[in-house]
Amino acid sequence: MPVRSPLRAAAVSALLAAFLATGCSPGTDDSGTVEPPGARPRQSDVTFRSGPDTLHGTFALPPGGGEDLPAALIVSGSGPTDRDGDNPGRPDAGTNKNFARLLADMGVASLRYDKLGSGETGMASRDDDATVGFGVFAQEVADAYSHLASRPEVDPSRLIVLGHSEGALFALRAHEIVEQHPPRALVLAAPPGRRYLDTLDRQITEQVRRAEAAGSMDYSAADQTLSDMRSAVAAIRDGDELEEADVPHGYGGLFDPRYQRFLRRIDALDPARLARDLPAGTGTLVLWGTADSQIARSDVDRLMTGLPDGERADIPDADHVFRRYSDAPGAEALDSRRRFSPDVAPALRGFLESEIGI
Repeated sequence: MPVRSPLRAAAVSALLAAFLATGCSPGTDDSGTVEPPGARPRQSDVTFRSGPDTLHGTFALPPGGGEDLPAALIVSGSGPTDRDGDNPGRPDAGTNKNFARLLADMGVASLRYDKLGSGETGMASRDDDATVGFGVFAQEVADAYSHLASRPEVDPSRLIVLGHSEGALFALRAHEIVEQHPPRALVLAAPPGRRYLDTLDRQITEQVRRAEAAGSMDYSAADQTLSDMRSAVAAIRDGDELEEADVPHGYGGLFDPRYQRFLRRIDALDPARLARDLPAGTGTLVLWGTADSQIARSDVDRLMTGLPDGERADIPDADHVFRRYSDAPGAEALDSRRRFSPDVAPALRGFLESEIGI
């Protein structure tokens, strides 16, 4: 099913490096698939309304169930990423599912959902070729949060938002978009630390320079691609209309003129500024893998300037989806055969103990 969401277009470029990542993983079972982290939660499929659309998701409880539980809304990263954190380019990432298992093991309920353009939700009430704007995704976060807060098993005074990658931008805005029970704390997992188009500039530059170094792109073509890309970024930021002829070669999906309004809107969000504007007393934990090929250490450093009281945990040898990574010859490449880093759990547990009293 074609999905014309601008987030999918952005993912074509933004996630390319992660798609190519390889890694190693100890502790596989007989099938070669690693054991998942945490505990197996008690799960149920749920639906809720967001505007004209019905969204599908998974509500997860700790293995023993419970009442008046703290709970987390898990918000996916870019592209057609489903409730489990999987997308067509990385179908076994399992990021959200793994976080839900860790949370369940810590006595925290969670909700994760298929945003528009992904999973069982698909395009819901919309045409398959409809363009989905930034505001639609923000409203989905608000409606998912409201659904979670209304669950009888949940204590609405102990809610958190866990945003992965681009989802961290929505987490940082949660206090602005939710109607009741603002989150007590935020977990920002592999968050961007710079404006959207600045992050894409760095990612595309790295891709082009690698291609040049490998001999698959000559110097002239590389420089022209980067020049065209930066001209396109400047045009989007200046409010100019980008013509087809102005789109950098090989990045037509990302800079498709139909997506200019979305790119302009999300690029206006400076993560460090959003962080500085959080309500006083909002606890924050930033998780970042030292082997993350999408988010640089300097990006996280910049984000932390807006979170002077925030906690940060750098997860050794973890990639963008927090699976163990190694570039050693013969190291395992498939996500399903690479272990979710065991270093995430203690960082998350310590933070939740102090913020929501698990």
